[in-house]
Amino acid sequence: MDTGIEDRLLAEVRALGSVAVAFSGGVDSALVLAAAVRALPAGRVLAAIADSPSLARAELVAARGIAAGLGVELAEVAGTELAVPGYRDNAGDRCYFCKQAVLGAIAGLALRRGFAFVATGTHADDHRAVHRPGLRAARELRVVEPLAEAGLGKRDVRALAAAWSLPVADKPSTPCLASRISVGVPVSLGRLGLVERAEIAVGARLAEAGIRPRDLRVRLLGRGFRVEVDGAAHAAVEARPGLVAAVVGELGGLGLNGPGAVTAYRAPALAPPP
Repeated sequence: MDTGIEDRLLAEVRALGSVAVAFSGGVDSALVLAAAVRALPAGRVLAAIADSPSLARAELVAARGIAAGLGVELAEVAGTELAVPGYRDNAGDRCYFCKQAVLGAIAGLALRRGFAFVATGTHADDHRAVHRPGLRAARELRVVEPLAEAGLGKRDVRALAAAWSLPVADKPSTPCLASRISVGVPVSLGRLGLVERAEIAVGARLAEAGIRPRDLRVRLLGRGFRVEVDGAAHAAVEARPGLVAAVVGELGGLGLNGPGAVTAYRAPALAPPP
């Protein structure tokens, strides 16, 4: 680990004076929150999470535990994304409308509570991503990015989180449930709930077979659906005769229509370094 990343991050956060951290329970925002606890006086740090249908219930419970472990108040604001036509339409810029709604609500809370800044867990590698419309909304709302400003990429984030003994240091990325709905397929309360139930069902079925994926996604496509698991889990699934058919059949019973498949998960692509 670069020995300077801790000092750089703490300096970025200390300069804010007070901060409301847009918290998801993932490693990135958890590291920003932990840095704020270290760098700022008690009472000048707030965690805020948007509780909406796109947030899996297990993720909300985990986020509450992490904030409590850090000794930080977690404010839960109502997620209103589904009221936004651009979000529901899911035409390729859904994340822009989501972040507008979520970060706007957190910014309003921060203003009312007297916190000078809203910070996210965006890191340097996020700015290399091929398509991140949510970053545009964050810029428009003047949200700060301590990790990116300190030059931390994902590897640095995990290394520092491990050095600080954060329980999520090795947690896989867990984007919102709406990210499982293919572009062009409208986002609805019913589809978000279906994705959540499907992922719980797949996880349970694979656990019965002794397989515990690190990454698991159930994606709703324009026609049919696709289950994605990390490479090691996919190899294990393929080695079990009949397991793919059992998983696909179970999801059909839950209401997922059309053809289904189980494939290897691939992380979203990044743009090449400049």
